[in-house]
Amino acid sequence: MEPALRRKIERFVERNIVAFHENRAANLDRLKLAEVLRAKNPYLFKAKHLESAPDLIRGLLDARLSSSEEGSFGGFMEDLAIFVASETGGGEKSEAPGLDIDLRRGSTRYLIAVKSGRNWGNSTQHAQLRTYFADAVRRLRQSKHTGEIQPTLGICYGKFKTVNNGKYLHIGGQSFWHLLSGDRDLYTDLIDPLGFQAKQFNDEFEERKNNTYNRMTRDFTNKYCDDDGAIDWKQVVEFVSSNLPD
Repeated sequence: MEPALRRKIERFVERNIVAFHENRAANLDRLKLAEVLRAKNPYLFKAKHLESAPDLIRGLLDARLSSSEEGSFGGFMEDLAIFVASETGGGEKSEAPGLDIDLRRGSTRYLIAVKSGRNWGNSTQHAQLRTYFADAVRRLRQSKHTGEIQPTLGICYGKFKTVNNGKYLHIGGQSFWHLLSGDRDLYTDLIDPLGFQAKQFNDEFEERKNNTYNRMTRDFTNKYCDDDGAIDWKQVVEFVSSNLPD
């Protein structure tokens, strides 16, 4: 990575990564036992023989936090991709609905939707993306755009071959960052800037997370454990699933 670009990326990360860490902490403070419990399958936890309230709460909370962090950090990575495209020339934030980057490379105009990882969305969302691409291409054709137009799904990480499925180009990992920047090594060079104050942020987060474990374990024990301390699974299942009138 060129030193000038590195400095720009470092400044971008310093300005924006703080929001990711603040969102992680705020999500902890907002979490309620009922919300977390309703979102998970009690039969699965029973089948895994989770009979300790602290272990059950840790399993519930860790699953919830992992999903939340993937989404939040995915948004950050998508913003970083837009920034890199604009700073390395030829790229800008797309004005087309559902798309993120409008990138020119040579005679080709890439209309890019950015996703953090490959496992994004359901079949309806995938169909919607194809519609976004088709609408954007049609508008450009109507404006007498000349040159090749290439709808592109860009994935921030993952090791897979670049494929054109006839609807759009599917590109990810090293190839995606290379397309945005022209730099073959950018995908690895990004790692160092992303570590900005990571230990400090993580230490603060772990303290708040332990407090949340303790709070939720207390609430769960008071409501869903019998006098001997055993989990009352019938009551748990009723809370999660009962919906018939008495």
